Amino acid sequence: MSKISAEKTKKHADASENAIMEQERTLLVFDLVGEYCGLDVNLVREIVHVPPRITRVPNAPHYVRGVINLRGTVIPVLDCALKMGGSQTGNTSESRIVVAEFEGIQFGVLVDAVREVRSVPDSLIESDDSSSAGSIGTEYVIGIAKMDDGRLIVLLDLAELFDITQLLEEEN
Repeated sequence: MSKISAEKTKKHADASENAIMEQERTLLVFDLVGEYCGLDVNLVREIVHVPPRITRVPNAPHYVRGVINLRGTVIPVLDCALKMGGSQTGNTSESRIVVAEFEGIQFGVLVDAVREVRSVPDSLIESDDSSSAGSIGTEYVIGIAKMDDGRLIVLLDLAELFDITQLLEEEN
């Protein structure tokens, strides 16, 4: 093997090794308050259609739309738009409830539409550029994924958005 050929092979192997070492996040991408938002798929249990009726809960916080019965389990349904100071999320044929679980607590998040599941390299995620989050409060944002196609995907911190960590501390 020639010296030039050996160097090319080594450079190709180094590039492949760097690509393998780069971390990725797999995200569920959905529409919310006019933005593309993402949630780590490891938090997602399932995605369900919005039922015709969500049972209201008296004295619940304003962003709790109510509860649904999902195969025998009562799941609270939370409206991100209301929590972030916007108007109530309207129900359309594309609206969905993303059932998530954090630290053993299951809850549903009402979203405008689910778009895709995609892997995003960590190199495309900026955690310090929350000014690009648009109408979403910066305190609820983990980072912004700047995709090659020009889209921005806001990575949400659901635990912070709905004070789940505080809820867990109060339980203990």
